Amino acid sequence: MTALITPFTAPPTLAFRLGSRSVPRLRALALVVGGALLTALGAQLTFHLPWTPVPVTGQTLAVLFVAATLGMRLGVASQGLYVVLGAIGLPFYAGGEGGWTAATGSTAGYLVGFVIAAAVVGALAERGQDRSVLTALPAVLFGTAVIYAAGATWLAHSLHVSATKAIELGVTPFLLGDAVKVAIIGLGLPAAWRLVGDRRS
Repeated sequence: MTALITPFTAPPTLAFRLGSRSVPRLRALALVVGGALLTALGAQLTFHLPWTPVPVTGQTLAVLFVAATLGMRLGVASQGLYVVLGAIGLPFYAGGEGGWTAATGSTAGYLVGFVIAAAVVGALAERGQDRSVLTALPAVLFGTAVIYAAGATWLAHSLHVSATKAIELGVTPFLLGDAVKVAIIGLGLPAAWRLVGDRRS
């Protein structure tokens, strides 16, 4: 328990803006768990399309938000925790699914993509890329592209289809919806920074 309450240097991200540069590890742990639960909640906002095994969900919105607000290490920890909790059987994946079969099924690449995207977007946020619309939008778009790449790659392998077919099933149907998500995060983060004050210290 002592290790949990020992302060650590917080990343210069939105989640820690109102606190000091040194915060208890217990608070960091709470943010990691909260980010995993938020992603699980987003996964329950599910709409299935008849021609693809990949559902439309609110997960990517949650992943990008958590990564940008927590930073790289805590963002990765949060998404890693989300994947693990779903894999051990909690109903955290899209539509309330969970278990090893769901974790390693045709959409497993997207789960891996969440963790990688958290690292990428979190690292960019720590460098201040989330504080301006001109840099936040490309950062979030890059994170989305990472999720697509990982998801479509595994989809092609799992379904034994070509890369073109995997993109048709796992990327194209979601472009419009994810464009909206990118806009929400890319515009929302700089606005939030303006509200709390963009102090780079």
